[in-house]
Amino acid sequence: MEAGTWEDHMELRHLRYFVAVADTCHFGQAAERLHIAQPALSYAIRQLESELDAGLLTRTTRQVSLTPAGEFLRAEAVRILDAVEDAQHGVRRIAAGRSGLVRLGVTGTAAFSHLPRIARILNQELPAVALDISSDLLTPQQCDALRVNALDIGVLRPPAVGDDIAVHAIDDEPLVVAVSADHRLSIEPVVSLADLRSEAFVGYADPGSAVNQAVLRASRRVGFVPHREHTAPNTAVLLALVAAGVGVAVLPASARALPLGGVVFRDLVDGGSIELALAWRRDTDNPVVDTVVQVLATALAPHSEFVTTSEERP
Repeated sequence: MEAGTWEDHMELRHLRYFVAVADTCHFGQAAERLHIAQPALSYAIRQLESELDAGLLTRTTRQVSLTPAGEFLRAEAVRILDAVEDAQHGVRRIAAGRSGLVRLGVTGTAAFSHLPRIARILNQELPAVALDISSDLLTPQQCDALRVNALDIGVLRPPAVGDDIAVHAIDDEPLVVAVSADHRLSIEPVVSLADLRSEAFVGYADPGSAVNQAVLRASRRVGFVPHREHTAPNTAVLLALVAAGVGVAVLPASARALPLGGVVFRDLVDGGSIELALAWRRDTDNPVVDTVVQVLATALAPHSEFVTTSEERP
């Protein structure tokens, strides 16, 4: 009889049966471990030997031992069964949202103030989730990236435009002012927005910047529109311009996490605040995204009501 191929005949149960016999060197004990009848086990092993065209066991009335071919098959069978078990566990973790890759976008200063805590939480709660991080992305960029599936989750500043983007607030940061070390206001412990009325401002270059809009709203409340004399593509460049003395900047308090020589931060008594939120595509079918959002929403804002859209926020 010609030996069959592995693909034609071999089944995982044959390998499990053989490993049980190889481990115990006793058909009765192996059958008991496998919860099958001993004759069925004996038949399965004979069938396996026939398919492989090789003797795997030496049988006597007193003992069962492995042939050299049996020793080789036992090692290979254990490796294969372990790999199958690992694959099963991996599939279940992914299906349950406990494993996989998450592409995370982070806005400006949040990369310094919030990203370390986010990464620590996920490492503790979801150690099988890997992060691919894109930093210093403003809200409009993140929303666009979420829509084209270039990002899975964003850490951004609302509002996120469009009903297809869901958000959940994780922080509400006060706005602070950054001035150069030799600026007249650098010696003041607290500053009012009205003190900045005649100052040149440095803002973000992106017209959709949520920080720019928050600064504009706060300034209008005290009766002026900031004169934006310089713009910057990101927070590091913005603070470098402030250090150079070309203007002041009003930023979220998390900007303090990016220290730069020549820049002084001062609290604003009337600057208001700006939200930081998680954002993701409402129609996502990736279970790991849902799990990561739930873990972070619970850990970062445990007492807040879960919010799914910018329109539903009070």
